[in-house]
Amino acid sequence: MTVDPDDELVQAIGRGDPRALRTLVESKLPRVMALARRMLGNRADAEDVAQEACLRIWRQATSWRRGTARFDTWVHRVVLNLCYDRLRRPSRTRPVTDADLATLTSEGPGEGDAGEQRRVRVEEALQALPPRQREAIVLVYYQELSNIEAARTMEVSVDALESLLARGRRALQAVLTKDPAHG
Repeated sequence: MTVDPDDELVQAIGRGDPRALRTLVESKLPRVMALARRMLGNRADAEDVAQEACLRIWRQATSWRRGTARFDTWVHRVVLNLCYDRLRRPSRTRPVTDADLATLTSEGPGEGDAGEQRRVRVEEALQALPPRQREAIVLVYYQELSNIEAARTMEVSVDALESLLARGRRALQAVLTKDPAHG
């Protein structure tokens, strides 16, 4: 297995180096936030998860097993576990607001109203997927993990991941091809 690019920083964090933590968090935070936003459907919950993930990196850096998984894989698993914990909470009744959707779906410079409407529809369709299908789609298409990395993160075989992806794509296609005016 090749040397993990985060290995030295993680070791320094394990020794209590706050600068190493700051450097690592600055590099991982955008992807952690994007993953959490897409899994949870709103920015406030995503920020809470990202904060908790950073605390876990600080407290548990020494529990990452060098050579068994990339550090990124470990971080993705931590974030996904935190998202699932939050999704299981019975108090999760706050609806996704327009502000949440605007933040969630903004990927870059505007594409006009049609592009924004499409992003909102895709995000709503993504949130409607079963959690494991959504997780597979988010890891592969939004987090840009390889199928092997995503399967490791989800702790499933590559075949199982590909099955989740296929079912998720079919479900998204079914929702997105419906006429939004006729539900």
